[in-house]
Amino acid sequence: QVQLVESGGGSAQPGGSLRLSCATSGIDSSLSTMGWYRQAPGKQREFVATITSSGHTNYANSVKGRFTISRDAAKNTVNLQMTLLKPEGTAVYYCSAIPIHVSETYWGQGTQVTVSS
Repeated sequence: QVQLVESGGGSAQPGGSLRLSCATSGIDSSLSTMGWYRQAPGKQREFVATITSSGHTNYANSVKGRFTISRDAAKNTVNLQMTLLKPEGTAVYYCSAIPIHVSETYWGQGTQVTVSS
């Protein structure tokens, strides 16, 4: 069974920082394209960031320069360091994984991030 479990969500003030982690089991995250998506209240799920098995990263324009995605291969985890948080960043953040040679996308259950003053 593949499991993705997000952690690190919570509340922060505008301009603050949070670090999200995605712990994986049943897959090798280093052989997967890992991603973060978010869904704000009343909105569709949107792309935030991805990191490929070769280490290349992509970011949504809305978070570029503020968020950093990284992986810890030894721990089979993927992180999202979020800085300069904005109220519009309030959302449930989901971890995703697409293993190499697998078409299916796996999802975690999400972790709530709330940015408000």
